[in-house]
Amino acid sequence: MNAIEVNGISKHYGRVLALSDVSFSVSKGEVFGLIGPDGAGKTSMFRMLCSLLLPDAGTATVDSYDVVRQMRQVRSRVGYMPGKFSLYQDLTIEENLHFFATLFGTTVEEGYDSIKAIYSQIERFRDRKAGALSGGMKQKLALSCALVHQPSVLLLDEPTTGVDPVSRKELWEMLLMLKERGITIVASTPYLDEIRCCERVAFLSQGRVQGIDTPDAILDRFKDVFNPPGIEKVTTMSQHTEPENVIEVEHLVKAFGTFHAVDDITFTVRKGEIFGFLGANGAGKTTAMHMLTGLNQPTSGTGRVVGYDIRTEYEQIKKHIGYMSQRFSLYEDLTVSENIRLFAGIYGMQREEISRKTDEVLRQLKFEEHKDDLVGSLPLGWKQKLAFSVSIFHEPGVVFLDEPTGGVDPATRRQFWELIYEAAHRGITVFVTTHYMDEAEYCDRISIMVDGKISALGTPSELKQRFHQPDMDHVFTYLARQATRSSD
Repeated sequence: MNAIEVNGISKHYGRVLALSDVSFSVSKGEVFGLIGPDGAGKTSMFRMLCSLLLPDAGTATVDSYDVVRQMRQVRSRVGYMPGKFSLYQDLTIEENLHFFATLFGTTVEEGYDSIKAIYSQIERFRDRKAGALSGGMKQKLALSCALVHQPSVLLLDEPTTGVDPVSRKELWEMLLMLKERGITIVASTPYLDEIRCCERVAFLSQGRVQGIDTPDAILDRFKDVFNPPGIEKVTTMSQHTEPENVIEVEHLVKAFGTFHAVDDITFTVRKGEIFGFLGANGAGKTTAMHMLTGLNQPTSGTGRVVGYDIRTEYEQIKKHIGYMSQRFSLYEDLTVSENIRLFAGIYGMQREEISRKTDEVLRQLKFEEHKDDLVGSLPLGWKQKLAFSVSIFHEPGVVFLDEPTGGVDPATRRQFWELIYEAAHRGITVFVTTHYMDEAEYCDRISIMVDGKISALGTPSELKQRFHQPDMDHVFTYLARQATRSSD
């Protein structure tokens, strides 16, 4: 008997067709992938399987219970992790777990055996608020909350977005352990290594199922989406002039009480360089970036960004840099054009220049027909490309990108990096954090933070040679596993 049956499901949002005549089945105990580009309809499908969203046509069952007519039975059998962190940030680990257990009419004690292997890894931090957790800890907590009522089906909508490579591997080891207990798992993911962890995958595009097969067969058949040609690596800095440093950091420290989030780091970044700033969740990357962007002051050490002191001239720094955060930073209830004009005005640009450059950006992004669309209606990949274009609209000396492509499909990520290369060729320095190790290969130089310190610094080729590893994924994993902090 199948755990999930989907027959002819369709869903509209106004004029937008999210799903069209979608059908597939998932066997009991199977690990099944629901994959496809941004805007393909994956999240709508997950929400219908959870009975959170009603289909316009078609039927779906979970453990033979209809998702429309038998919602209560479906919800008692399903564990769901949505794409965005779904727990309460101001509740502790323990409070979140007890809340979700109560919600499903059970107790943590009653469901403890079903979550012990996962929850025991974070249980010693049970009094820590969820908002203060690293990415890997958040995912372990979210998974524990989804499993506490002992569901038979687990639905995971991109569960590892924003999580470092080592924590991603650990999460999938846990999922495969759950499969051994007979739990059916349906997951979406943009990561190729995670797709290959599935037994079968359904490829969704433009709301339709384009194929269902083994991961290797689907990845090969649709390689233009999942494995687009790599970007030719071209050095963006001049080889004939003395390099100008745009960022200079010496012995920088940021302490919170006795805890040193950033612990004595020193490095420089040159004009026009694409500088990769890597590290596991909790290594100190975001804290360091906050100091460099003027959002936080150091405990000790010195730093200059585009010529300004990070201690005393942080307001000047903010005017001369671009910044794109992990969380989408534009206004979803404004149109594409309105967002561009708003941020250009904040940067002090003149009306005539704003009008001219807006046309250029819309043309470059091929957004001319979407300039009056609300940003909230755009697929994630489109939003991220727009946010990047807005962050460099005023031609800053350096742009800081904090995991800009998290959760974005490979083809869209490639387009995003083409925009990065174009910016670097114009002389804009790009300071980027990422958990995609193929993107690390695109950087001119890379630093890797471990436990608040820089453990490695060099070009991708130099680091692979120094640590005798075949690619940046292996370099990162080798260094990250040496961490001694217990924050993750």
